[in-house]
Amino acid sequence: MAFEVISRMESGDTAILTLIGELDAAAAPDLRREIELLASGDTVTRLVLVLEELSYMASAGLRALVFAKQKLGARVDLYLVGTQAPVVETIELTGFHRSVVMLETLELPGQATG
Repeated sequence: MAFEVISRMESGDTAILTLIGELDAAAAPDLRREIELLASGDTVTRLVLVLEELSYMASAGLRALVFAKQKLGARVDLYLVGTQAPVVETIELTGFHRSVVMLETLELPGQATG
C-alpha cells in the first residue's frame, strides 16, 4: 500500500499529521519533509501523528519519528494516536515509546471535549 501524509494545523499550535499506508524506507523521506516544514516555524508546540491507518513501519520510518523528536526539540510534545499493534511493537522494541505520548484516541491533554 502506498504511503500518504495528510497535514493540518489545529488551534494554531497543534500540527496533526495523519499517516496512511506503509512507512518504509521509500516513504520515510516524505515524512521527514513534512517535519522539516513544521520545524521551520516557531508556532508548533504539539505534533500529533495519527497512526490508525498506518499498517507497517520499517526501521527507516522509526528513524523519521526520532528525527521529528530531535528536530522539533523539547519545546514540542509528540503524540502518537491510534497506533496499530505491529507499529506499537516496533516502537516499544526500541524504547521510543518513552519519548512520546501514546493515546488511543485524539483527545489531547488540555483539549476541550464536546
